[in-house]
Amino acid sequence: MLVRLLYVSRLADPSKPEVIDGILSDSRKHNPELGITGILCYGAGIFLQAIEGGRGPVSELYNHICRDKRHKDVVLLDFQEIQERRFGGWTMGQVNLAKLNTSIVLKYSEKAELDPYAVSGKVSLALLEELMATASIIGRA
Repeated sequence: MLVRLLYVSRLADPSKPEVIDGILSDSRKHNPELGITGILCYGAGIFLQAIEGGRGPVSELYNHICRDKRHKDVVLLDFQEIQERRFGGWTMGQVNLAKLNTSIVLKYSEKAELDPYAVSGKVSLALLEELMATASIIGRA
């Protein structure tokens, strides 16, 4: 059974932006063997991540993220059974919002700032799907 999980978190130590590269590297290294795909969107110290795969591996990964010292304020935004993957082309695609046209973020938010804590999970997922449709995702693996 395939599921999609969407969560938001904050970078625990904003003085260490290199942590983002470590998270992406870990994801790309371990996700293929677990059958997990997804996308990581980050900006202003906030992570928005969609993870897809089997129910068990996705749940285990989410629990690992909740315990990961690189993240804080982890909040589950959406969890659903899915018929097919939406982000299947990426072991972990990435979007850096600092390099993104702010009009895309503004389309889904009150301000041109990423704040998944202030919108519904469905809105956050719609933003990720738009980023995919506009080829804003990099790091295809």
